[in-house]
Amino acid sequence: MDNNPKNQDGIEQESIVGEIPDDPLTGHAYDGIQEFDNPLPGWWKWMFIGSILFAFPYAAFYHGGAEGRTATERYDKALAENIRLQFAEIGELKMDRATVVKFLYEPNWLRVGQSVFKTNCVSCHGADGGGLVGPNLTDDAYKNVKDIGDILNVLENGAAGGAMPAWKTRLSPNELVLAASYVASLRGTEAADGKPAEGRVIAPWPEAPPEEAPASDEATDETKGEASEEASEPMGKKTAT
Repeated sequence: MDNNPKNQDGIEQESIVGEIPDDPLTGHAYDGIQEFDNPLPGWWKWMFIGSILFAFPYAAFYHGGAEGRTATERYDKALAENIRLQFAEIGELKMDRATVVKFLYEPNWLRVGQSVFKTNCVSCHGADGGGLVGPNLTDDAYKNVKDIGDILNVLENGAAGGAMPAWKTRLSPNELVLAASYVASLRGTEAADGKPAEGRVIAPWPEAPPEEAPASDEATDETKGEASEEASEPMGKKTAT
């Protein structure tokens, strides 16, 4: 005789193996299956509640709009700090127009200028250069600049009777040059809440300068040229020499 129990639909089920725990039931049942009332451990519940409570200050700190706290901004800052260590590679830059133009077209070094700008200039010009107390740096109009080289001069010596402070005693020459290049790179970008244009519209920035051939390549070319000249000399002349 088959002693296997049957469910409510009359279908035989296998015998239950082992003892049924004497735990309270929730009263829920589905297809003949009942649910034990086994609550989660207290430590698990408190960890879950704690994670929810922690989410509020975390979101406020990292995503509340404060400058320099997002993962992207912290990455850019760390990258710029690392690149600063490479200043030995370029030495002390010349404080002139040509150097500002050169680094305007060097994206890796512009990150250093961006770091300098975000550390010292956002309170007046905004994080995106749209202008707060200071003017908008993203349009084509400038108050104290007629040429790209004037940006470096304004950074060094200040402007507007001290409203724009002189940074030559606070920043290194390399930081000044790279910050000037970065400010120039903001021209033509879009600011979220940019101020109206101030000053006068000036001519576009110069094109990127031609790339300089490495010194080692030039020396190699000269050596090849000399060898070619020697090879083209008559054999008799070489023997006489």
